[in-house]
Amino acid sequence: MITPMFDLSQDPVYLILSIRVPYTRTSEFDLYIEGTDVKFYAKPYFLRLTLPGRVVEDGREKATFDIDKGLFTVQIPKKTPGEHFEGLQMLTSLLAPKGCRSAKPLLEDISAAGSESVGTNEGEDEEDFDWQIEQEVYVEGSEEELRGLQKYGFGNQRSGVFARLQEELSDVIDVKNPDGTTIAERRQERLSTEASAFSPDHYLADLFEDDEIKRLLKFKPWWTKCRPSPEREGEAAISFNDEEKEQLRKFTNRSYLLDKTSRHQVWLSLVDVLLAYSYEVRSTEGDDNVEAPWTIRKLSGTLCWLETYSCLQEVLVSFGRRVLCYPLYRHFGMVSAAIRDTASMMHSGKACVLKCLLGIHKIFRQNDPAYILNDLYITDYCIWIQRIKSKKLSAVATALQKASLEKKDLDLEIEELEEAATMVAGEEEEEEEEEDGASESASGTDSSDSGDGSSREEDKSEARKGGGGGSPKDSLLQPQDTSPACAIPQEHAVTRLSADGRVHVLPRASRGARPLIQELGELRIAQDVGSGAEAERKCLQPSGAAAEASTAAEGSGSSGALLLEPSRQRNPLLVVQTQDDLHIS
Repeated sequence: MITPMFDLSQDPVYLILSIRVPYTRTSEFDLYIEGTDVKFYAKPYFLRLTLPGRVVEDGREKATFDIDKGLFTVQIPKKTPGEHFEGLQMLTSLLAPKGCRSAKPLLEDISAAGSESVGTNEGEDEEDFDWQIEQEVYVEGSEEELRGLQKYGFGNQRSGVFARLQEELSDVIDVKNPDGTTIAERRQERLSTEASAFSPDHYLADLFEDDEIKRLLKFKPWWTKCRPSPEREGEAAISFNDEEKEQLRKFTNRSYLLDKTSRHQVWLSLVDVLLAYSYEVRSTEGDDNVEAPWTIRKLSGTLCWLETYSCLQEVLVSFGRRVLCYPLYRHFGMVSAAIRDTASMMHSGKACVLKCLLGIHKIFRQNDPAYILNDLYITDYCIWIQRIKSKKLSAVATALQKASLEKKDLDLEIEELEEAATMVAGEEEEEEEEEDGASESASGTDSSDSGDGSSREEDKSEARKGGGGGSPKDSLLQPQDTSPACAIPQEHAVTRLSADGRVHVLPRASRGARPLIQELGELRIAQDVGSGAEAERKCLQPSGAAAEASTAAEGSGSSGALLLEPSRQRNPLLVVQTQDDLHIS
């Protein structure tokens, strides 16, 4: 027989059952309703449900069938109109009839009255959840006995699993030999590995450069936006999509025989797994990520080290240490945010927790070989959470909300590290301020010096232009400064044009007759006359200002050289014939 797809909803009067049964005949439907039992048959489909409330068959029931969709919908009257049926979304827990949910031990000591049996019924255990751990006298056992009792998985009910999965072992967990390692040895090895994996540089980088982390801390997961439903006793109104409903139908409904210690460990491991999931959702802002399987299993000591916790504080310390050692964002604020998110999730009710567990189950199911963790933990949690009492979940959420975790509890010396980094940063800022002050004072002195130099340059320029009573012509014949303001440096040679048009290089003239270029317009070339070379003299025969400059040069007694005379007229260079050429012509 095939179990069909089904869904349950309700209104104050009716329980509405929708069953998808394609390829069936309407004449073959058979429906049975009595008390809390509902049975449906349509070849080849068969469905048997055990409801959380009582229904009746009194003629008010209605049924419709959509042939195109293959959807059969029946409205079943409630025995007590207005009654709210709790847990209709927990499809797995509705598939099988209620049976005996407790198992009496084969041997029981009845001499001590009021003693609690090992197999106490979880559904009948209505006392407040006690977070105190019972202390027992330590009894040292033999090595063979200890190795034979190594267990892990949901409620520590599995053993010998990884002996058959050695190839996938390193890709799933960090324990080298889980079947032969005690709980104490696993914990010691985990703490040692975390201490070596902690990177102070990475932590300080996320601490001081936290712009991205501040944005992540403002993110709100989807379950914080769910509003409580009055009909569900304060639980949030959570809906499951078709894929999640299909996965719930695929689960095999079963009961778990857990003693008090095992139940305590199951609750603590559940908190540990949900903390890792909360961090993953916040760090990716709710988006799917290929690194999600690694992040969830790496941050959970339960999944990565098969850890068994004894109190809630151990869970928080383990999670905080792993957040600061492994993921991308290693910030203590992310640890606190994940704790708040998990408490909010658990306060929203078991439907919200179940939806998150289904999300983890899907992530591991699509990753090879992380699906092994589904077989060890997540599948059992998805089935077990549907049967727990809501008030127990609220008690755990309240304890998580009241719990406190400080940086010093992580035993990673991060407070000392932050203090040292802050001191170093302060010293660097002081050094930078001192350097800035010195550079500012130096720049002020340079500015003053440059101002004095500018004044001197202006004085020199005025002198060259005829300032101080001298004429411009006289200034051209005075010894000039060799500063960059001079267009022709002192060491440059002087050239002249001969009568045949060839260029001759003359020796450097004396300081009083050095060439001079003023940026006053076009230049003319004038030639000074040497005292001892009358036959070879090639005088320039200029007119106007050029002639006066030539006469002034002769009067100064300077040796033969070229004078570059500034001209007020915009004329090109002129080559003037000498007197000898004139006599010949």
